[in-house]
Amino acid sequence: MKNIIITSLFFMSVSLVANAQTPIYQDRSKPIEQRVEDALSRMTLNEKIAVIHAQSKFSSPGVKRLGFPDFWTDDGPHGVRPDVLWDEWEQAGQTNDSCVAFPALTCLSATWNPQMSNLYGKSLGEEALYRGKNMILGPGVNIYRTPLSGRNFEYLGEDPYLSGKMVVPYIQGLQSCGVAACVKHYAMNNDEEYRHQVNVVVSDRALHEIYLPAFRAAVIDGKAWGVMGAYNMYKNQHNCHNEELLMKILKGDWNFDGVVVSDWGGCHDTDQAVKNGLDMEFGTWTNGLSLGKTNAYDSYYMASPYLEAIQKGKYTTKELDDKVRRVLRLFFRTTMNSNKPMGFLCSESHYSAARKVADEGIVLLQNKNNVLPIKFNRTKHVLVVGENAIKMMTVGGGSSSLKVQREISPLDGLKSRLGSNVKVDYERGYVGDTTGSYNGVTTGQNLTDKRSADQLIHDAVEKAKKADYVIFFGGLNKSDYQDCEGHDRKSYDLPYNQDRVIESLSKANKNFIYVNISGNAVAMPWHNKVPAIVQGWFIGSEAGEALADVLTGDVNPSGKLPFTWPATLQDVGAHKLNAYPGVWRPDHKVIDEEYKEGLYVGYRWVDKEKIHPLFAFGHGLSYTTFKLSDLRESSNKISRDGNITFTVNVKNTGKYDGSETVQLYIHDVKSSLDRPYKELKGFKKVELKAGENRDVDITIDNSALSFYDDRAHAWTSEDGDFEALVGNASDNLPLMIKFKLQ
Repeated sequence: MKNIIITSLFFMSVSLVANAQTPIYQDRSKPIEQRVEDALSRMTLNEKIAVIHAQSKFSSPGVKRLGFPDFWTDDGPHGVRPDVLWDEWEQAGQTNDSCVAFPALTCLSATWNPQMSNLYGKSLGEEALYRGKNMILGPGVNIYRTPLSGRNFEYLGEDPYLSGKMVVPYIQGLQSCGVAACVKHYAMNNDEEYRHQVNVVVSDRALHEIYLPAFRAAVIDGKAWGVMGAYNMYKNQHNCHNEELLMKILKGDWNFDGVVVSDWGGCHDTDQAVKNGLDMEFGTWTNGLSLGKTNAYDSYYMASPYLEAIQKGKYTTKELDDKVRRVLRLFFRTTMNSNKPMGFLCSESHYSAARKVADEGIVLLQNKNNVLPIKFNRTKHVLVVGENAIKMMTVGGGSSSLKVQREISPLDGLKSRLGSNVKVDYERGYVGDTTGSYNGVTTGQNLTDKRSADQLIHDAVEKAKKADYVIFFGGLNKSDYQDCEGHDRKSYDLPYNQDRVIESLSKANKNFIYVNISGNAVAMPWHNKVPAIVQGWFIGSEAGEALADVLTGDVNPSGKLPFTWPATLQDVGAHKLNAYPGVWRPDHKVIDEEYKEGLYVGYRWVDKEKIHPLFAFGHGLSYTTFKLSDLRESSNKISRDGNITFTVNVKNTGKYDGSETVQLYIHDVKSSLDRPYKELKGFKKVELKAGENRDVDITIDNSALSFYDDRAHAWTSEDGDFEALVGNASDNLPLMIKFKLQ
């Protein structure tokens, strides 16, 4: 017994001595800021320089002497990108870096459901954890300014309020796993063509009211741990080291305490990087996709050139220490976070999450004569047409390209759902992009077809005449100059002469359904001849299952468009005013792109010009019907420090269970500055059984009534009359109630 007591006392004393000697930065009971300062005080100058720039294509070094592991980033916003070699863009050749592909963010935004956004972020975070990734380079929240932008599919639509409300739960879900979000691309990366040369010229009001609010929500409400600078310029400074965007707004006005990460190859100058807010430099000497300089890391702008400038006395360590504090804070939130959960990859729960998001995001744009859902009691033969019915869409598109464990095609999804009692036939209809590889990942598909365009159409039409339904899967793909990073679309029209195929099929069969696979709007000159139109997005691994869910009625569609769908490009402000793609300066090194439309993007422009779009922002049909009625408010007045609640009754008046999204827009009756006629300031999705009704509450505060006063350089609101407009789309707002700000 005596020996046991002595032994116990010995180990207690050793433990006490060990605890007394434990550095503060290793003491998990201490606040993060105290641990940051302690670690900073122990770092050498070389160690400080090392942690602020990359050591490989996707990693930066930790501080091995102090026990900080390396920090690993990865694309992308829709799934964890496959690994590349340490110092090359080529595939690493691993067999455990497949993933679940989640729907592209346009589809997520189309759910109008923040709960789906949180599920999405958490599922992605779990996959990233398993793959050993500490930061996911996403989500993207740039504004849909033109339907030609090649990267719109990665973003959340045209409206800053909707984008902000959808990005916050994504970030919270992702970071709950101990994986940092890196919100991108800050800011005004609204088109891809000449993205390294574009200098955006925009009014202060448009900047703060349209292009920054989603980033602001990500930082202030979402508490994002990372922000990625954009390739383009603002006020003639590249955005990865832009004084106004990074120092004044992000780190000043918004008190951002995370890291600013350069886009890959987005850093251009040591002095600006040091002084203007860049914290972690990645991808210098590359174009972010294919070109690269081997072993360039010591030559990075914030590597040896910065170190030598400090040693020569050009800079003190003031700016460096601020950068390192932010990086250390990021380490404690991620690599040094002992409370993060276990990750897992390609689980059924992740496939289920991907399918749920897709089911809710698919938009029923048109449904004449209730052609949809497919009527099983009189369906024996379905003809599927179109390359997009079989082409894998997870490979390609730029940095968000993935290597998936599985991707179910629309054709296979329909075959599985319709079963053996229904004959499902297939015809190509057109030949588009027959390649199937990107950055070393190959689909393994052979999509070659040697038939002529006339023969392809003839063969499809002959079968269409005999089918009960014809379903055409067309649209865009992720090839260059379509929905793809690096270039914008060259035309608003459908590629590969699809219009001719659609016109022919619509004449051959009255039960013709067009499913558009894309992240962008497209021209539909034939829309009046087609009974049903569905927006199918790029929806990842479960594409075929989700599309079959909606087409067969297993899922009642509830998606709403997150952008305005114009009939022609001339219905878009940036194109009507010749404000895209900008004007080259005489030296041909910079292109000035003036946002002449100002605040009037999307439905704001539609209201101003009194245009009838093909499909309005917020539009989306259902297989059931809903009635909104009895709009009322909690008070007819609101104070600047108060709020007001609007209540509306929603009734499912149809035969199917379904979900409706109540949308609240605010109209300022009289303002000292020009304002859009209405702006989205609240929404709520409600699920109702057939015949059920429920009250829906939407609460707003003074921020919903405010505008950015460029004279005072501040957000402000003015006393006076306002109107709350309520409905289920920006062009269908039958309910109105007046109230005052006083």
